[in-house]
Amino acid sequence: MKFNSRKLTTPQSLNSFIKSICDIMRRSGRAGALQYVPELTWMLFLRILDEKEDKEQEHSKALGVSFIPSLKEPFRWQDWASPEGKKRKELQQGTLGGFMSFVNGELIPHLRELKKKAGSTSRQKVISEVFSSVEKTGIDTERNLLDILDKINQLSIEQVDDTHMFTLSQVYEGLLLNMGAKNNDGGQFFTPREVIRIMVKVINPKVGESVYDPCCGTGGFLAQSYVQMREKVKTADDIEVIKTRTFYGREKEDLAYPIALANLVLHEIDEPHIWHGNTLTGLEIYGGLFQGAPDLFDVVLTNPPFGGKEGKDARTHFAYKTSSTQVLFLQHVIDSLKDGGRCGIVIDEGVLFRTNEAAFLQTKRKLLNECNVYCIVSLPPKVFLNAGAASKTNLLFFTKGEPTKEIWYYDLSDINITKKQPLTVQQFDEFFKLLPNRKDSERSWRVSIEDIQAKNYDIKAVNPNRKVVQDTRTPEELITIIESQSAEIAKALDKLRSFGAG
Repeated sequence: MKFNSRKLTTPQSLNSFIKSICDIMRRSGRAGALQYVPELTWMLFLRILDEKEDKEQEHSKALGVSFIPSLKEPFRWQDWASPEGKKRKELQQGTLGGFMSFVNGELIPHLRELKKKAGSTSRQKVISEVFSSVEKTGIDTERNLLDILDKINQLSIEQVDDTHMFTLSQVYEGLLLNMGAKNNDGGQFFTPREVIRIMVKVINPKVGESVYDPCCGTGGFLAQSYVQMREKVKTADDIEVIKTRTFYGREKEDLAYPIALANLVLHEIDEPHIWHGNTLTGLEIYGGLFQGAPDLFDVVLTNPPFGGKEGKDARTHFAYKTSSTQVLFLQHVIDSLKDGGRCGIVIDEGVLFRTNEAAFLQTKRKLLNECNVYCIVSLPPKVFLNAGAASKTNLLFFTKGEPTKEIWYYDLSDINITKKQPLTVQQFDEFFKLLPNRKDSERSWRVSIEDIQAKNYDIKAVNPNRKVVQDTRTPEELITIIESQSAEIAKALDKLRSFGAG
């Protein structure tokens, strides 16, 4: 099969091309990112899947082994979506509206039901779950739908420029950011990419370790972990391990769950083991992709929802009862780690300093008794501004299996973050230099467990080393400055008045 692939050689050209597809979607009834991103997700997913399986079939043929594609005619992209496809030509030559009827009445229902087929493969289950929230296309006309499909058909994995680490998945992550921008509710699913990269770099997951995110949103932590682990593979077995037996997650929201699956597949993870349901209550919507998951994990990377409140059905599952979503997730994370397992977690500042509620106090005591909290980073306010949240947040890093003796803090809270000036990896340069030996600096310090216990487990970052710039000028000097400036202002006013009089 040959694709009419458009060569897009820079991130800018691919971004522009994807934007042109979104523009058609916006004028076709999919106005906001929360509408057009899920629609584009399933189309991109089918396009890349088709090319992927086409390559796998060629590879199997060369090796003389059989290959069974996940989708059969006429449900492959090359059959119904490609301009050269046999089914598409047949539908376009038929009755008016026939193409739309096929997509909504045959294609989507078939893909949704694949997981129920006897002997369905893990990939077929993934396909079904990507379509779990798709009832029909939201594109308003057949012409607009065909225009969108024609554009997506021009995209190809072959366009990826590995030397510049430029991938379709990176552009897709930019689309996900749009879901959280401009006051969209989608921000709850999106952790800023720079925060994810920093956390993955600190935790440094290794090939052979299991990686888990109990509230994975659109899959950012798992995808970035794959990117970093992919650079460390040494054998074909290593590649097989990270593509099929490494990444596990849970997600409650119907909107985010299929996007997470598609995002991970776009990142070349063949078997994303994502459980659909409420992590805290255990209420399962679909667990077919999570079968065989380990009971305990080597690595947890996560960003639990800020400010959430849980009902009694969630609280009954935890030793320390509270309605605070973040506190319950922190208990879940501790209980999900193996001894020696490592965690990086985003935590709202309120969880760190609150000592007036028993569950907050007990959970922090459990954390410090069962785990070595070796680092807390105090992030600047507004880091999550682009994702629609103004909460002051911190990054906690800990290892399970040994108690905390002291916490090393690093303070970035004085950095001004805006929508146009987001957090950058470069702002962590000193942090990564100091982290191995937990050195003190103007931004870093250590606090012993004895001091933490004396403060009743208030572990908020309070920087004792920050230099306060003091104004040492005397009152007389300040008066002189004010008088001289007043004289200049008076002269300027006189000039303006003389112009007015003239």
